[in-house]
Amino acid sequence: MREWGQEVLDQLPPIALRNAKEVGTDPISYIAEGFGFTAFALEDGTVYQSYSATRRGVEFLMGYYGILDHAPKGRDEAEGFQLWIRRHDEYEND
Repeated sequence: MREWGQEVLDQLPPIALRNAKEVGTDPISYIAEGFGFTAFALEDGTVYQSYSATRRGVEFLMGYYGILDHAPKGRDEAEGFQLWIRRHDEYEND
């Protein structure tokens, strides 16, 4: 599991551990691979990087976030980062 130790694993939100297991990798490899968005512009034969964002900065690409933000409980993130993400059969009967 790379060079990072148990202290890093202890700081991860539970969703990272679950997601790593479900995609068939270890937690450190899972969080080491990040996502992002970069936009480029071509002007007079030169390419410029005009915008770049990672993590929470790419929410504009996720159409469901806007819907959740208008729902009564919103994203319901009070308990921690992305703990609200569940498959359809994992919700309790409220």
